[in-house]
Amino acid sequence: MADIDPARLPATAAQAAALVRDVIAQPSAFGPDTVRRSPYENDPRRWAVLGDDCVWEQRALPEDVLASLTRHYEVPASGGKGPLALSAVVTVHRTAEQADWENAEVLEEMLRCPSQLLRSGEVLTDLTDVPNALGDSGNGFADDALTETGTYTGDRVGGPHPYIWEQTRVGPFTIAVSAKGAKGWSKTELFDRLRDPHVMMRSRLRGAIERETPAGNGSPSASGSPTAEGARR
Repeated sequence: MADIDPARLPATAAQAAALVRDVIAQPSAFGPDTVRRSPYENDPRRWAVLGDDCVWEQRALPEDVLASLTRHYEVPASGGKGPLALSAVVTVHRTAEQADWENAEVLEEMLRCPSQLLRSGEVLTDLTDVPNALGDSGNGFADDALTETGTYTGDRVGGPHPYIWEQTRVGPFTIAVSAKGAKGWSKTELFDRLRDPHVMMRSRLRGAIERETPAGNGSPSASGSPTAEGARR
């Protein structure tokens, strides 16, 4: 668990946006064959919201969110496999309680809409969520962790294919990665693609917000090291 230094937390939207860009993954984090999708980044003044009709749409950031950025990546079709769509999201809330509510909303969305329309021609179905609080099921690296799985069908890749969304909360921050499968991709391969960038972003975040350890006072705690962790939109 991160030992957050309140003095190192962003206090303004500009500071939060700069931190998000320092933390969020580059395409290479998902593997050397990963490239940018177009559009690569969302409008940082907006984020995705699931409407009452179970359709995702972009809306202005709410007051409790200082910054949020989504990036989109792809592993191009090759060797009999279709194109794999990937994403990363980093969001900065004003308080840890507000970030916790974002995690809770993911669970509510799944119960309310087990089938969701991402955009025209892209549908998620059979969604299930598994939440783990700190200390549960090997979660020693975040205040909360959540894994959502289901199936993805798209006009471009057909389907259904495996779908994964993984999200963790560290204090007032949430970090998420996702994979929308295609022909030839197994669920295990999707998890493998998401593991390293997720760990890397958490490590970068901890490096930016944790209390600095004075020289000679020992090494950082194991919880701050990626090696301590067990193996959408």
